[in-house]
Amino acid sequence: MSTPGPAESTELWLLWKRAHELVRAAVVADMTTASGLSEAELSVLVCLHESGGVLRQNAIAAALGWDRTRLSHLLTRMEKRDYLVRAKVANGVEVTLRPAGRRTVEASVPSLNDSTRRHLLDRLGPDDAKALRDIVERLLSGEDGR
Repeated sequence: MSTPGPAESTELWLLWKRAHELVRAAVVADMTTASGLSEAELSVLVCLHESGGVLRQNAIAAALGWDRTRLSHLLTRMEKRDYLVRAKVANGVEVTLRPAGRRTVEASVPSLNDSTRRHLLDRLGPDDAKALRDIVERLLSGEDGR
């Protein structure tokens, strides 16, 4: 496979960016309507839920690729809504999902699945979905494909 030239590389980047933004915006809009959560709140709740309900604050920041200050402010707001609780532990802060947060994220999963299917998977064939997964996993692993 030949390497794309500068114009082709830029075009591919812009196509990738536009597709990502369109799908992301549609799913976020659906989720905000269905759950009343912001994208950031949903991201934190899903991260905690997938981890079994307890994570260190710095692990959440790393998993989401966020600045610790941004996360801290969001967690403060989410604590006030009783979605989670923070506790100081040795060398850090532990974040625990509260029952209200667990119920909220569990109630959101069907809407998230439906929205993701509608805005992404239904537009792809089975082979396309597998190829997209393979490409994204390769990009996330840092492999260069050589």
